[in-house]
Amino acid sequence: MRTDARGGRARRLLVGAGVAMAMAAPLRAQPVPPPPAAPRPPGAEVDPDAPLDPMPGLGVDWPDLSRLPPAPEAPGTTPPPETARPSRNSRAAETAQQRPYHLTITGLGSIGGEALLRSFREQSALEGDRRRAANAAQIDRRAGSDAELLAELLRSQSYYDASVEPSARLEGERVEVVLAAMPGQAYRFASVALPGLEAAGEDAAALRRSFAVHEGDAVVAQDVIDAGVALKVALGERGFAVATVGQQDIVVDHETHVARLVLPVSPGPFQRFGRLRVSGSPPFDARHVGVIARFRPGERYRQDRVDDLRRALIATGLVAGAEIRAVPTADPQVVDLDVRLSPAPFRTVSGELGYGTGEGVRGQASWQHRNFFNPEGALTVAGVLGTQEQSAGVTLRRSNWRRRDQALNVTASASHLDRPGYEARTLDLAANVERQSTFIWQKKWTFSLGPELVASDERDVDPATSLPRRRTFFIAALPGSLNYDGSDSLLDPSRGFRLGGRVSPELSLQDGTFGYTRVQIDGSAYRPLSSRVVAAGRIRLGTIVGAPRDAIAPSRRFYSGGGGSVRGYGYQELGPKDASGNPIGGRSLMEFALEARVRVGSFGIVPFLDGGTLSTDPLPSLRRWQLGTGIGVRYYSSFGPLRIDVGTPLNRRAGDSRIAVVVSLGQAF
Repeated sequence: MRTDARGGRARRLLVGAGVAMAMAAPLRAQPVPPPPAAPRPPGAEVDPDAPLDPMPGLGVDWPDLSRLPPAPEAPGTTPPPETARPSRNSRAAETAQQRPYHLTITGLGSIGGEALLRSFREQSALEGDRRRAANAAQIDRRAGSDAELLAELLRSQSYYDASVEPSARLEGERVEVVLAAMPGQAYRFASVALPGLEAAGEDAAALRRSFAVHEGDAVVAQDVIDAGVALKVALGERGFAVATVGQQDIVVDHETHVARLVLPVSPGPFQRFGRLRVSGSPPFDARHVGVIARFRPGERYRQDRVDDLRRALIATGLVAGAEIRAVPTADPQVVDLDVRLSPAPFRTVSGELGYGTGEGVRGQASWQHRNFFNPEGALTVAGVLGTQEQSAGVTLRRSNWRRRDQALNVTASASHLDRPGYEARTLDLAANVERQSTFIWQKKWTFSLGPELVASDERDVDPATSLPRRRTFFIAALPGSLNYDGSDSLLDPSRGFRLGGRVSPELSLQDGTFGYTRVQIDGSAYRPLSSRVVAAGRIRLGTIVGAPRDAIAPSRRFYSGGGGSVRGYGYQELGPKDASGNPIGGRSLMEFALEARVRVGSFGIVPFLDGGTLSTDPLPSLRRWQLGTGIGVRYYSSFGPLRIDVGTPLNRRAGDSRIAVVVSLGQAF
């Protein structure tokens, strides 16, 4: 304690820079214990009806239990007269009786305090055990503890003279516990000083704005902590790599209900990024670390970019731990970064199992070496075994190729597909460069571009004779895609929109050489209707121009229906069919989907309506819509939502199933 210049009583509080803050509270008055009772003479008898000795230290009046209903009488007993005085043993039994209770808090109306009450309920002894009955002594202890808790929370919200009085009374069969809060007057900052910040020069004003505590603000402990952390982060982002934020000095004046805050700051020299040094057991060298970094030597030092580099290194899957330390150099305005890496296991074996109505069961297994050729050159060998698909393939992928989140892929595969519309035995060789979006850095724009060579022996039905036929196709294609993502999440978006386009010029060799172009556009939008409900919609448009449908390989046509298309219909079951009821595919496509995503905790319910139309002409027919509806269930896991969708066709045709089920990871779109 010390006296300030005006003679008021003041308390000085020291707080570690941006770490913790604790303001001393007045001690709760405790009753004075009674003098010890005189020793009972030897042989003296105890009067069972004598009153109980006082019980010190209980800050709550015990409930009046005189209105308790009498206990049921045993057969053959005579009830005592109403004027009979209850014995000491009967009063003790009443005290020990378990009763339900209810908690009421009063006195907080003038200060609001939803966050305060939420914090109180999370820590409250009474709230934590409210579903279980308790006796008077248990209720008393919990009420006393909760009164101290509520008073401490009020002090943390600037009410440093706060007090809370607990009381209890019996209301019927239930004990009513009341915590009467008396917050008092809120304390406010009379001054907030950051001495030393002016050494940051032209950045001083922006740095001061980052410290969101000002003169006149309430003296809230958490606000001061958050402001100190924000100032430290802002210093790092503006090039002050070795800046220090000193110890906060807060003086609270209880006479005038104000406080004064002094936080010394030492920005140090303005600094820029220097060289990257890699140590430890790195899976790649400093040059590749520089490719991953979102900064270059000579740029202003930013701590958030250093933190981003640490996360990106671990996200490669090749690094188990990354420690990055700023190292001073001979030039006080340049800092090198020492990146110490510890490797993670390079090899992974994985598998997945799925099921879809119309697609059947599908299992996939893969083996991967993520650093088969350095740096970040992954070799993946994968195989698929399913009721309609069997395949094997090898993929070489160079991640972070030439720039961050850009990959070079080369794939060779052999597959056998037995789809409702065709059967195909295919050899495929493809390569592409893609710019991808990640959880660390979700990008607005992504793309892919690369050649593809296909040799495929395929069976479908000749439309002229309705007889099965086999044809061999040799196809060269140059598919490319461009996508814009304005949503707020990769796996579970709740707002924003996405728009993407794919164009694939293709040259086909089968009974002559001819060319055609496949074009597909996809869009989706998301809008929150409440904290638990998100409305989502999707559209898809597709066309093939330059060749008739029958000349195009069955595997290169458009199909519709299934879990990623129009739910309620089987896989590829929507659209025109041959005389045997098998889908023949089309040259144009239009689809839409609408759904409401209702989330409750870790689970969700998703009613949906889908529609689609498929045509053999270059433009889709708007008069032949097929609609499906149903409901889905979601489980929101740590790695994304798991979904089960059950749908049914609204305008079912002959041969269409009544129910279609899809199980997969992630939202439908």
